[in-house]
Amino acid sequence: MNSELYPWPGKYETGDHKSPVAVVTLDEKFEIPPHRTAIWGPMKTENLGIEKVVANTISNPYIRFLIVCGKEIRGHKSGASLVCLAMNGIDDMGRIIDAPGAVPYIENINQDAVERFRDQVEVIDLVGTTDIEEICKAIDTAHKKDPSTYGEPYIALSIKEKKMSKLEADLALHASLNVSPWGDISPLEAGINV
Repeated sequence: MNSELYPWPGKYETGDHKSPVAVVTLDEKFEIPPHRTAIWGPMKTENLGIEKVVANTISNPYIRFLIVCGKEIRGHKSGASLVCLAMNGIDDMGRIIDAPGAVPYIENINQDAVERFRDQVEVIDLVGTTDIEEICKAIDTAHKKDPSTYGEPYIALSIKEKKMSKLEADLALHASLNVSPWGDISPLEAGINV
């Protein structure tokens, strides 16, 4: 999914774009109330995954709270790394300060985008929480704070979606594959090219 509001495509869902709440579910799938949430979805890595969350969050100035919930990703520690980014920022090498992840480096967005994220969004640390009622309570609490919007959208990185490209090979059982620019492969087309 790609839009002007959320410039970095991903496996997220969108609800009310004027909601002040976004939710990162780590590796979980929750039924998040779409009328109470701007955007929600999984985040698995402590580098590219965090960059996507930051870019899509700051592109919507209505988002003022980011709830990080679900079970932590073993090894990556992406939830804890995102919380550290919000608390501590990045150093001169792009490393998230005090992040426990294996490779917690921000490389595709700049320091200004990171600081905009830290200033615009209050991160609510529910890492490890899988109780949907508790998550919904956090969403409701954020709504009650009724924050104003945060100025204009900030486009940290704009990625244009491309159509699937087709790879073809002679004399192969599966003669062609459809591959998206992000590495997703469509179902194989059976057949032999001679």
